[in-house]
Amino acid sequence: MSTSSIKITPSHLLSYYFCPRFIWFIYVLSIPEYEERRYKVQKGLEIHESRLKNNPDYLWKKISVQKRLGKASLQSDTLRLSGIADDIAALKDGSLAPVDFKWAVYPDYVYPGHRMQIGAYGLLIEEIYQKPVHFGYIFYIRDGSKVVEVPITADLKKRVMDSIDNILKIIEEETLPPIKQKKIRCLDCTYRNICVF
Repeated sequence: MSTSSIKITPSHLLSYYFCPRFIWFIYVLSIPEYEERRYKVQKGLEIHESRLKNNPDYLWKKISVQKRLGKASLQSDTLRLSGIADDIAALKDGSLAPVDFKWAVYPDYVYPGHRMQIGAYGLLIEEIYQKPVHFGYIFYIRDGSKVVEVPITADLKKRVMDSIDNILKIIEEETLPPIKQKKIRCLDCTYRNICVF
């Protein structure tokens, strides 16, 4: 399958990290994930929008920003990436920072898949705005709120780009990838009823 017109999103990177077979189902078999129907995702969007309506600065009080640029649609042919950043923060040192909202309780560390998403937004912002990006922020909004700063390092950027290459290879070769994570994750998978493992 040709991948010349495909742009990978931060959500695809998260799905790929969760299990490479997500990419195979979505692109090779053309079976959509319908993640928006999942309870956690829907509930998180509802609560976040409600809090923003009643108190638009409820999370921003926890970090010091010079200016908020707001939600932004980002695309890059060079990076083969596209996505919609929940917000972009302009920091006092002249750098920019992506902000991602998660309907989750902070688990005392940032999941690698979430780091990949923030790294992808960081790459997009650097290329499009031509400003440095040193950090991203994840706002965990379940059971209160927690803001976590994520360094966007050269190593993280490389892992994002390597993952994009791997995703495009799965699509081009149309080969079912192996399951590379603990099978316990399969219980929460939207494809569990049709996946052979």
